[in-house]
Amino acid sequence: MVGKINNYGIGLRHQHLQQVIDEKPNINWFEVHSENFFYDNLASYQLEQIAQNYPISLHGIGLSLGSGDVLDKNHLHKLKTAVDRFSPDLISDHLSWSSINGHYLNDLLPVPYTQESLNNFVNKVKQVQDFLGRKILIENPSSYICFKDSNISEWDFFAALPSLSGCGLLLDVNNVYVSCFNHGYKAQDYLNCIDAKDVKEIHLAGYTEKKLEQGTILIDDHSKRVSDEVWDLYQKIIQKIGNTPTLIEWDTDIPDLSILLDEAKKAQAVLDA
Repeated sequence: MVGKINNYGIGLRHQHLQQVIDEKPNINWFEVHSENFFYDNLASYQLEQIAQNYPISLHGIGLSLGSGDVLDKNHLHKLKTAVDRFSPDLISDHLSWSSINGHYLNDLLPVPYTQESLNNFVNKVKQVQDFLGRKILIENPSSYICFKDSNISEWDFFAALPSLSGCGLLLDVNNVYVSCFNHGYKAQDYLNCIDAKDVKEIHLAGYTEKKLEQGTILIDDHSKRVSDEVWDLYQKIIQKIGNTPTLIEWDTDIPDLSILLDEAKKAQAVLDA
């Protein structure tokens, strides 16, 4: 029987599927983007084989939970089919929106942090969990703009979700660092607000620094190794919340599998310490 998700894992992308089947690397678990496995194709067949030997987490990007649109029932049915097929230990999506009037945008867009927006988001999360019969996790965003109408802090909005909806939290440490840098927030404010018992998974990734006329911003592009600053923040978070399953994300300029495994071992060293 495949064990439960614990310790360190990596985001599994298509170019590494067959290599994982052939080599069975020493890693505790894998996370995949849910929407890439909605169909009966070679990749889904490969993931079925991998799921026989490793715990799996399904990480979605398409539920658009922060939108004013009703939930896409077709998308929900496909997600439920994937959940039944791969039996993931964890299911997650984002504190964001990506659809308006039925038109989908190729991005995870920020929500205004207001009571109305919070009520809408909580209602959507409840609907998804009722439909799946499973708790889901919500990931904090990386952001580059703020809404003038926002009157709740990002961390208060994020931290309120578990008690209001019954969900868990996926704490992306890179996103915390990126958002705090871009907006002048204090990372400690995030840490002080998060209840350790609500955090069920952690993400680590790399960012790119972009210089603009107005100043420097950080872009959460998952294109390189985890920065030293994010590793430092991760250590502080682990000291606060304890040993939590941690994932290395790498979505652009994807390197050899060995580099991902090396980054994951760094996370395990922090967990062990």
